Order: sequence, then C-alpha cells, then structure tokens
Amino acid sequence: MIRFKRWAREGAIFVVLILVVMLGMDFLRAPQAPASFGSQPLQTLSNQSVTLGEQSQQRPLLVYFWATWCGVCKMTTPSVSRLAEEGENVLTVALRSGDNATLARYLNGKGIQMPVVNDARGDLSAQWDIGVTPTFVIIDKGQVIATTTGWTSYWGMKARLWWAQIRT
Repeated sequence: MIRFKRWAREGAIFVVLILVVMLGMDFLRAPQAPASFGSQPLQTLSNQSVTLGEQSQQRPLLVYFWATWCGVCKMTTPSVSRLAEEGENVLTVALRSGDNATLARYLNGKGIQMPVVNDARGDLSAQWDIGVTPTFVIIDKGQVIATTTGWTSYWGMKARLWWAQIRT
C-alpha cells in the first residue's frame, strides 16, 4: 500500500510537471496576430477570397498553420481534414510548401480535402510570427481566443472549437 501511494504521488507530480512544460512551451511559441489580420483578404487554392474576420463571425474558426515538409503535420493534417469534411469551420495555411500546383498535387495524392491558403514564401506566417509547425489558432468573431503548437489530437481540436463556441 505504501508503494502504491508513493507511486501515485510521484505519478501525479510527473503529470503536473508535463502540463507545466506544455503550457510554458505554448506560451513561448504562441503566434502574434497582426493588427489587421481580421480584414486581410486571403485566397484559397480553390480561388475563394476570405477574411478571418468574416469566417469567424458565425462560429469559431480553426486556423491551422502547417507545411508539407513538417513531420508532425503529417500526423495532424488528416485530423484537420476530417474536421473540415465534417463541416467544422476550418481554414489552413500551408507554409513554404511549393507553388499552387505542387501543393494541390500533394493534397490530392494524400486525399486531403480542406480549404488551404498557400503561403508559398512564408509572408503570412511571418506576419503571425509562426515559429513552429503545426500551429493552431482559434478565432471567434474576429478575436484570437486560443493557440497551441505541436501535435494535437482530433479530439483536442474538436474540444477547443467546442469550448470556443460555448464560451460566448
């Protein structure tokens, strides 16, 4: 019994330390939205012109900064695509992943269906001070309400969107 209590206490301390490290890393790597991000026109690969402000008015928007060359993105992109296919409000930004034709071939080859803004030179990502891929930003009514970086599960993304929706 004493061993179990000691193991449980050490396990709890370990979990708390991991959470503190994760939250600290998210804080240090958090993107900085440019002042005019809500009204900046963006062009998707399907030639749709959108703004983040408009896209986030009716319901929270998940903005996913990713890259074809990013190893972690290879694990998270299918989940983001699934959210988009299920009708969640998603817009993705592909960072330095080639021209439109190259990016479209990549998406088609992987069977990925989601709205994508091609940030071929990294200008948009630089405006947001994106230092890590993947980066997830939740925007509601034109305001950034949550960010996280690195691997996130499908259910983690879904929960963040749900939380953003019920908080208002």
